[in-house]
Amino acid sequence: MAEWLDAVAGGCLLTLHIQPGAKKSEVVGVHGDALKIRLAAPPVDGRANEALIAFLATRLGLPKSALTLKSGQSSRRKRIEVSGAPADAESRLLGG
Repeated sequence: MAEWLDAVAGGCLLTLHIQPGAKKSEVVGVHGDALKIRLAAPPVDGRANEALIAFLATRLGLPKSALTLKSGQSSRRKRIEVSGAPADAESRLLGG
């Protein structure tokens, strides 16, 4: 399992490095011990966090309610808990 993906009871915990204000939302790859994601949304009024949850939910095929921002509300480094994460979560996030 990848460094940025930790198994927890009922799902997984993602460690992410976020770059808001990009031209498009996309997974860039691994950045240290985190998965780097560029987001088109600006880091204003929580819009980047909302866009991140929506982006991840789409990639994982889950409802947005299955994802919870555990830490990093106003930071580039975030921890997201995913309830009911699919077994192939790593490959879905990496685009495989």
